[in-house]
Amino acid sequence: MLFAELVQKRQSDRKYINQPISTEHILQIIESARLAPSASNSQPWTFVVVDKEPTRTEIAKATITNGLPINKFALDVPVIIAIVVEQPKPLTRFAGWLKKRDFPWIDIGIAAEHICLQATELGIGSCMIGWFDENKVKQILKIPKNKKVGLLITLGYTPDNYLHRQKIRKPLNDVLKFNSY
Repeated sequence: MLFAELVQKRQSDRKYINQPISTEHILQIIESARLAPSASNSQPWTFVVVDKEPTRTEIAKATITNGLPINKFALDVPVIIAIVVEQPKPLTRFAGWLKKRDFPWIDIGIAAEHICLQATELGIGSCMIGWFDENKVKQILKIPKNKKVGLLITLGYTPDNYLHRQKIRKPLNDVLKFNSY
């Protein structure tokens, strides 16, 4: 698949079928994330793959807030990946302090998209989830209290009749400038 086709095909999928993902595919997806670039090659991430019960359901429930109808689809996914933000190299920490940028968060965003793009290439749907009870996720996965969970990503096969949505984006002229703002 050409990269342009992959980018067109990748979307946030919120409907999955009850079909496990092979360990081989999970490892291939994580390997793509592991190879993602990062500031000063800090690789400030740990990927926690959750594919066993009851842990998977507990993590899915941590994405659902009473009264808000979001993320209920997470209950039906076979795999959830938690990306834990790790401490970057001292040079990256210093540069971040100096430039007032949080490079590890940028880096996990790159790794997260590598996960989603690789999953798409393999015919696996994905969705990044930023709305979750972080303390509950950390407790369930035994993540140290001093760590941050940056994102959760769901992975699963979508139904054959699942709609590939038309991408609605701002026009190119609204987001592109050459040589000055």
